Amino acid sequence: MQSILRYFGNMLARHLSKPKPGYERFSVLSQAQLMATLQPCDLLLVEGNSQISTAIKYLTQSTWSHVCLFVGEKHGQDPLLEADLVNGVCRVPLSKYDGYNVRICRPVNITDADKRALIKFAIERIGHKYDSKNIFDLMRYLIATPPVPSRYRRSLIAFGSGDPTKAICSTLVAQSFQAIKYPILPRAVETQKQSHFSIDQHVMQKRHYSHFTPRDFDLSPYFQIVKPTISHKFNYKDIKWDE
Repeated sequence: MQSILRYFGNMLARHLSKPKPGYERFSVLSQAQLMATLQPCDLLLVEGNSQISTAIKYLTQSTWSHVCLFVGEKHGQDPLLEADLVNGVCRVPLSKYDGYNVRICRPVNITDADKRALIKFAIERIGHKYDSKNIFDLMRYLIATPPVPSRYRRSLIAFGSGDPTKAICSTLVAQSFQAIKYPILPRAVETQKQSHFSIDQHVMQKRHYSHFTPRDFDLSPYFQIVKPTISHKFNYKDIKWDE
């Protein structure tokens, strides 16, 4: 029975991941520009144009439906690491997202030691797959824009497997950053420090890694938005316009 569910789950995952026609690209960034700009531990947010991408964008009220971690091209390996619905956690080439609208998010002031630790944490999870026997978790995405009140939409993003490596892409990325205690969207918890002056202090509390979505890295005050054209001495006077 489990093998049958797994078979149909894989079929459904492939169906939901197929690109849809009519995608409109606004970005004019080349692969060379992206590759020259990306640094280890940068995040690449992707708009996506599959059925599951459309559902995630609707449920999160965001442009972004997918997030990849840039781990570099060491030993000639593909530079992006992602958690894919069909292939699980794997490395992929930058060319996979050629023609898509993308955004680079960069963690600020992260130490070299923490960069190495973060990348090691993520790479060690290569090969983990989504448990496709949870076919009912995937069926919700057959409706690209399910009629769900806004306050409940985010809760529909998490899959029910219970394994954090078997959820959407943002779970793996959130886990990796939380492993080095780098903030994404922490909650401020007010505590009272017992001292001579009884000073009130704010302590940060982590959100559960399964609660993050791709847009949270865009919204986070701890990630810098990097635009290749601007970071490489952009001069609007150099643009040649078709009159």
